[in-house]
Amino acid sequence: MKEKKRTGWLEKNGNDDRGPGTGSDPGEGEKKIRIPEGLWIKCNHCRQIVYRKEVDRSGKVCPKCNYHFPITLDERLEQLADPGTFEEFAAEVVSSDPLHFSDSQRYVDRLRSAQKKTGLDDAIRVGECSIMSIPSVLGVFSFHFMGGSMGSVVGEKVVRAADKALEKRRPLILVTASGGARMQEGIFSLMQMARTSAAVGSLKKAGLPYLTVLTDPTFGGVTASFAMLGDVIIAEPRALIGFAGPRVIEQTIRQQLPEGFQRAEFLLEHGFVDMIVARKHLKETLGQLLCHLGARRNSGTLCQGSQTG
Repeated sequence: MKEKKRTGWLEKNGNDDRGPGTGSDPGEGEKKIRIPEGLWIKCNHCRQIVYRKEVDRSGKVCPKCNYHFPITLDERLEQLADPGTFEEFAAEVVSSDPLHFSDSQRYVDRLRSAQKKTGLDDAIRVGECSIMSIPSVLGVFSFHFMGGSMGSVVGEKVVRAADKALEKRRPLILVTASGGARMQEGIFSLMQMARTSAAVGSLKKAGLPYLTVLTDPTFGGVTASFAMLGDVIIAEPRALIGFAGPRVIEQTIRQQLPEGFQRAEFLLEHGFVDMIVARKHLKETLGQLLCHLGARRNSGTLCQGSQTG
């Protein structure tokens, strides 16, 4: 008697059109369903899989946990500046390679790659604009450009933004998203912490408002300098804000950190930030704060309902 050959599942299904667990042969003319790439996105906070179009409709906010996804620099400018009012300055300032730095890739090649990928010259753009009809100086970081890292160009643009605010007697608003100092520029990058801190400090002496908006993530030398020096420090919901990362801190102190450590809500509770503002209310909130801080009076116009004193 001839013995029937036994086959394993993989061998048996080697030429089978059915996928594992289908249980039946596909009918004639039946097409496989293909899900387009990028249709779903994983939330960085709650780790849930959410429909990308739903996230986009809500202003890049997770519908499950209210986490605010990072947005592009252009999207941020469109969100905050009154239409057609943003006029960039200091665009001619570009990065060089003062240390001729090279690791797995040359620094100049990293710069070219980031510039080609993002269409930006560096990790920040600064310019004059109106916010809720209030003349202002606005600077916005891009985390997509080398992690929003602060090198000499970023520091120079922040300093020039503060100088422009002083010159025009206008408030300064900086929106941060950064991993910290740019390691490829070494001491030149670290020097920017002192330069930028001194520059924004001059606004306080002149009685000009200086507001910072900390978005996810804001870390390192940016947090340790101008980002935490605002008259009012605003954070987006669920944003990660700190100096060193939580894993580094845990390994250093050999203790488990509290739940939500370095999230905006934890920092608000412990007095490190002043407000948490949802993205859809951010522009309106900035306008109200600038009005209360006298920004329009410094610019020659009064807030609605304000009285001269």
